[in-house]
Amino acid sequence: MNELEMPKHVAVVMDGNGRWAIKRGLERTAGHEAGEKALMKWVHEGVKLGIEEMSFYTFSTENWTRSPSEVRFLMDISKKIMRMIGPEFLELGVRVKWVGRRTRLWKSVLSELEKIQNLTKNCDKMTVNFCINYGGRSEILDAITSLLKEVQNGEFSNTKITQKQFKKYMYNSSMRDVDLMIRTSGEQRISNFLLWQLAYAEMIFLDDAWPDTDGQTLQQCIAEYNRRTRRFGAV
Repeated sequence: MNELEMPKHVAVVMDGNGRWAIKRGLERTAGHEAGEKALMKWVHEGVKLGIEEMSFYTFSTENWTRSPSEVRFLMDISKKIMRMIGPEFLELGVRVKWVGRRTRLWKSVLSELEKIQNLTKNCDKMTVNFCINYGGRSEILDAITSLLKEVQNGEFSNTKITQKQFKKYMYNSSMRDVDLMIRTSGEQRISNFLLWQLAYAEMIFLDDAWPDTDGQTLQQCIAEYNRRTRRFGAV
């Protein structure tokens, strides 16, 4: 893999946990637990390959419409994951950032996210963004709202705002544009994920359910990424 060009930012829609479980006669929650193991395999491989940033779509603003029992499980497993992975991420040199809305997100989940962010803030091997209670449209609307507040308060007076200035109002202003987006489980849509950052991303859609993927899957996606030509609107 050393001869291949590494995407600097890989974003992942971890889809298919529930269907993976149902196919095996298990509860949907078992699929989410299996998905947790796949996530760690991808993070380990990302560090090994030298990827600078990875973003994982963990819980969307639309996921609140799921059954109360599944929402509770997803909130509980999010807390569990943050507690469990902290020491391992610290050892790997992985910095964690949370990307999403505070509204509706459980305080206990926020607390664990803040703890792991603080624990790993000085790590510099790779940044992992956990997109929890995240929606691309919400992010853009919230950025506009923040900008308008500054305009009303006289803190921002430019009549024309640049993309660079606007980016400062996003949930994670330091997040780079996505080079490669990967979605598992056969669905071919972005589902309101990182709408601003995906503007020129290469996209790969895999048939495998998320729990069936691993570090080798990431390697294969990067090989496919290298077979493509990125023009960014040029000829």
